[in-house]
This record gives sequence, structure tokens and C-alpha cells, in this order.
Amino acid sequence: MAAVEMTGIEKSFGPSVALADFSVSIGSGELVCLLGPSGCGKTTALRILAGFERPDRGTVVVGGKDVSDDPPERRRFGMVFQDYSLFPNLTARQNIEFGLKVQKRPATERAEVVERMVAVTALDAHADKYPHQMSGGQKQRVALARAIATSPRVLLLDEPLSALDAKVRETLRDEIRRLQQEIGVTTVFVTHDQHEALAVADRVGVMSNGRLEQLAPPRELYLNPANAFVAGFIGTVNRVDAVGQSDGRWRVLGRVLAGSRPGHEGVEEVAAVRPEQVAVDPDGPATVVGVSFLGPITRVTVDDPQVGQVLADVISADAADLRPGGAVRVRLRDDVEHVVLIGRSA
Repeated sequence: MAAVEMTGIEKSFGPSVALADFSVSIGSGELVCLLGPSGCGKTTALRILAGFERPDRGTVVVGGKDVSDDPPERRRFGMVFQDYSLFPNLTARQNIEFGLKVQKRPATERAEVVERMVAVTALDAHADKYPHQMSGGQKQRVALARAIATSPRVLLLDEPLSALDAKVRETLRDEIRRLQQEIGVTTVFVTHDQHEALAVADRVGVMSNGRLEQLAPPRELYLNPANAFVAGFIGTVNRVDAVGQSDGRWRVLGRVLAGSRPGHEGVEEVAAVRPEQVAVDPDGPATVVGVSFLGPITRVTVDDPQVGQVLADVISADAADLRPGGAVRVRLRDDVEHVVLIGRSA
């Protein structure tokens, strides 16, 4: 039985449609990220799951029970917000304990749970500090510990890392995943950051205009996007011509290979090709127009008279001779076994 089932959810705010026939099934102990640009409906979906918004249509089932009409306090969810929402007059330890007091847990049990949460979130040195005495990362740890301490049926994370700097965000992202797996709580994580989603989720749901475009494990989402929107939103993608062959394969960037659907001779489509799938050879008809050193890889922008502009990620050790103005040839790497077709209209 799925831990969470949202079925046929629809929600509008006046003339604006926030969710349209939104359905998702989340397994027990699974971490699912809802990912998409601002206004795509991901936060509305989370608020409906939490009980802060009522859907116009559809049902929310948790643990086999329809909770569509239950208020937030009856759903027994933990929630971590972007702005932490800590009590400024309480220490970290007291903030963590607050929900346990509301649940009227015995004092000895509260103390045990708080100390465990302090330990697993590495807050030992900060447990007696007030929020104004802590860094953003420390406050986010307190918010997370407070949400988990009450043994929620479901943990909801609403853009929990967006207010933090990049290095702290990366560290906390990994800690959230570790804690979620250790405790085994079913989790829904809302973010607009694709790197965050791909790094922590069991499955990622990409949303656009109130609809769930694709829900899949990160690797499948990246390698086999369902459509042009997913291909463009997850990572960087080149959209290049693909021409169908008589044997059902496709000609793409100088190679003939299988596609995500069979080709028909002469039919033209568009293939989604990742920069790391593109090789750059010397002495060709194309011109290097940009070179960006990114550490282990160098991103090369090439202008090809037949293909157009193509991005290629080259191992930096092999990119020393690639400079703007250089004559090169782009092709699909030899180790690429198939391409994803995203349609001529993409």
C-alpha cells in the first residue's frame, strides 16, 4: 500500500489553474521531489497534501485513509519551511521539544527524543543557543530536528535549502537524505533546484503549468526524458536534427543509432543530446565560439554550419587546444547507444 496517494487533484485560484488532474503515488519510506519552475504548482500540491489548502476536486489518501477533509493538525505531518519558523525565545533544544510537549509526551521521553535529535543533526555544540545566535545552516538543522522529533507520518519539505549559500546547501542536502533514510520517514521535498532533486530523491516529479510531466528515478529522468520540457529542464540539452533511416534507426550528428522510438526513412525529428554525449574533433567545418573552464570538464560552444550551435562537455585535460575561432567537427560520441526523440515541434 502506498503511504500517500493524491488522485485527480485540481485547484484553481480565480482564473488561474494551479493544478490540473494532478496524481501521484508515494511509497512508504520513499523520498519524492516535486521539481519545477516558479508557478508550476509544486507548492500548491504540497499545501494540499499538508491540509493548508482544499482541492477543488480529487482526493488525498494517507496510509489507506482519506484525509481530504482533515485539517493539518489531524494529519500528523512534519513540515520544514524555507524561513525555518523557529520560536525566537526558545533555544534549539526547546524548539525541538516543542512539538513533543504539544503531543503531551512524558518528560523523560521528551528528553530522550530531543537528545537523539540533537545528536543525529550534529547540534551538540549549539543546543542551548537561541535562533539569533545560530547560522542559517544550524537553524535549518533545528527546524529539521523539530519536524522529525514528533515521528510524523509524512515529512514535507518546502524549499528548505533555498535561503542558504551553495556550500552549506550541499552539505545539508546530503544530511537530509541521510536522516530521511535512517529514520525511514516518507518524504515530499519541493524545490526548483534540479541538482538538489537529482541528488536526494528516490523519484523526481517534474511539473509544468500544474501538470506532472514525468515521475521517475533521477537517472531515468535524465537519460530518458518524456518530452521536450523535461529534457530542457533537467540538465542542459542540445536539440539537434534526427533523420529516420530505413532500418528504423536515426542519423544524429554523423552517427546512425537506435532512438527512443523507431524511425521511418526520411522522417525528420528533433533529438535531445546532452553536452557530455558530444565529441569535438579538430579540423572540421564548425567553429569554436566559446570555451568555459569548469574544473574537471570544459564546456565548448561550437557553431556548425549544418547543425547550428552545439554545446559539448570535454574533459579539461583534453581541451587545452580548443580555443575560440578554432576549426572543429562535432559528432555523437562512440559510446552513445541511443538517442531520445522529443519531436519536431520542440
